[in-house]
Amino acid sequence: MTDVLRRGRASLAFSFLVQGVAFALLVTRIPAIQDRYGVSDALLPAFLAAVPILAGVGSVTTERLVKRVRPSQLLRWSQPVVLLALLGVGAGERMVELGVALAAFGLAVGVLDASMNMLGVSLQRSYGRSIMLGFHAVYSLGGIVGASLAWVGAHWELALWVSYLPVVAVLLPAVLVGSRWYVDDDAAPAAEEKAGEGQVVVFKWLLPLCLVMTFAYIGDSTVSNWSAKYLKDVLGSSEQMATVPYNVYMVTTLLGRAIGDLGVRRFGAVAVVRGGALVAAGGFAVVALAPGAWVGMLGFTLLGFGLCVLVPQTFAAAGRLFPGASDAAVARLNVFNYVGFLIGSPLVGALGDAWSYRGAMLVPMVLVLVTLVYARSFAPQPDRYGGGHERPRTADVGRGSNGL
Repeated sequence: MTDVLRRGRASLAFSFLVQGVAFALLVTRIPAIQDRYGVSDALLPAFLAAVPILAGVGSVTTERLVKRVRPSQLLRWSQPVVLLALLGVGAGERMVELGVALAAFGLAVGVLDASMNMLGVSLQRSYGRSIMLGFHAVYSLGGIVGASLAWVGAHWELALWVSYLPVVAVLLPAVLVGSRWYVDDDAAPAAEEKAGEGQVVVFKWLLPLCLVMTFAYIGDSTVSNWSAKYLKDVLGSSEQMATVPYNVYMVTTLLGRAIGDLGVRRFGAVAVVRGGALVAAGGFAVVALAPGAWVGMLGFTLLGFGLCVLVPQTFAAAGRLFPGASDAAVARLNVFNYVGFLIGSPLVGALGDAWSYRGAMLVPMVLVLVTLVYARSFAPQPDRYGGGHERPRTADVGRGSNGL
C-alpha cells in the first residue's frame, strides 16, 4: 500500500503540474487571443469573467457527481478536456468558436480543480502528515513553465495553435498514462474506519474557510492583474521592469510552498497560516507605501511568500473539518476560489479609479489580516458531533449537503 500511495502522490503531482502549465498558457496569451478573434476591449471582460463563473458551476457539479463517480475518474477525464479546450482556443477562427472553447475550459477546470484537491486531501490523510503544499508547489512550477512557453511563443511571434499544439501533444498522453495510478480515498489504508462517516457538510462551519479562500484569491488576483500596471503607472518603473513582479511572485510562491509542508509539520497549520497572513499583509503594506519600483518589488516578493500557504492549507483544513464528507467540502470550498478571482481585480480597479491605487492595495491587506480571526479553523478538529450535536442520519446526508 505504501507503493500505491507513493505512485498516487507522484501521479497527482504531475496533474497539478500540467494544470499549472495549461492555465498559464491561457492567461498569459490573452492579448494574442484578443487579437486573433478581434475581441473588443469592452467585450473582453465578459469573456474573462465567463471562465471562473463556469468553473464555479463545474465545481458545484463535481460535488453532486462524487456521490456516484470517484474523484479519480472525474480528474482522469476532465484534464484532457482542459488541454483540448486550450488547443481549441488557439485553433479557432470565429468568436463563437472561442466562446465554446472557453466554456469547455471553464467547466472542465472547475471539475479538475475540485477533484485534484479532493485526491490531495485524501492522500494527506492517508500519509498522516502535511503534503498538500507540495502539490500546490508543483502547480506553481507548472505556472512558471507555462508562462515561459508563452513568452517563447510571443517572442517568436508563433500562431497560438503552433504554441499550444506541441504542449498538448506531449501532455495529453502523459496525463492519460499517469491517471492509472490515482488513489481514491477508499483505496487508502483504513479508509473504512475514518471519522465522521456519513457526515453532513454544515455550511456555517465551512464558512470561515470559504472566507479565507476568497480573501486569498482576492490577494492573488490583485498581484496577477495589477502588479505590472502598479509598478509602471504608480511607481514609475519602465515597461520592461513592470513585467518582473509577477514572475518574482510566482517564484516566491513556488519556494514558499516547497518548504511549507515542513513548516506545518514542525509548527502546525495554525501557526503557518497566521505567519502567512502576516507576511502577506506586510507585503501589501510595503507595496502601498513604496517610494519607488524596487521597494514595490520587495512588497510583491513578500506577497508570494505569504499568500502561498493559505489556499493549500484551506483545502486541507476542510478535509479535517469534515473527514466523512471531505469530497463535498472541498468541492464547495473550491467555488470560493473563483469568487475571490472574480471580486479581486474589479475591486482593486474600481477603488484605484475612484480613490488611488495605493489606497486600493490596503483593501486586500485588511482582508488578508481578517484571516487571523479564523486561524483556529485550521487546527485539528475534534468530533463535531461529540459535543451535544446529534450525528445526522446517513439518509439525511444528501439533503444536508445542499446548504450553500
